Amino acid sequence: MKSMQQLTRQGRQIEESSFDIIDREIEQIHGGHSFTPAQWAVVRRAIHTTGDFEFADLFRFSEQATSSGIAALKAGAPIITDVTMITSGLSQQRLSVYGNQAHCFISDTKVIEIAKKEGETRAIWAMRHARDLGLLNGAIVGVGNAPTALFEVLRMVADNEAKPALIVGIPVGFVKAEESKQALTEQHIVPYIASLGRKGGSPLVVSTIHALLTESV
Repeated sequence: MKSMQQLTRQGRQIEESSFDIIDREIEQIHGGHSFTPAQWAVVRRAIHTTGDFEFADLFRFSEQATSSGIAALKAGAPIITDVTMITSGLSQQRLSVYGNQAHCFISDTKVIEIAKKEGETRAIWAMRHARDLGLLNGAIVGVGNAPTALFEVLRMVADNEAKPALIVGIPVGFVKAEESKQALTEQHIVPYIASLGRKGGSPLVVSTIHALLTESV
């Protein structure tokens, strides 16, 4: 489907050439991979985004992760993010195919006010705000920056306060980032896509969702 492709012919050619190089080098230089085709689409796009083949060793998928994510996107599920960098990076052209809307409440005035009052991060209260608006159930949650957001979503899942269709947990950093991703992979309630260790970031959440959208057609 053209709506899921680069807009220009040259852009498509560059992207396709990049993927061909990644496919060739993963086999010839990095010992291949054991991902399913849909999983590899996610990991390959992550490598394309970062230029870092180490992500082929860091990505983890629950059993139904890609199928759950694709089904949720095709059903028009909302995408709830921890930072506006993700909502800004997502292609509106691709989101429009199924009517998906991306939301980030980190700068919501009510979120800021209560976070200051309670002394907790805005990311925590942004996720609580999404829950209170009824947006988390059946949603795709993407966390690329704030481990506290990921921990809070996992708490809500454990306490039966929310059940997203998929959690994409790839926060980058040195304080609790690695631990939050480990916690994500250790739960068995909600499907997940994670990248272990300190590496990650919002661009990888964007690339993951774009990969799932591309795989949906």
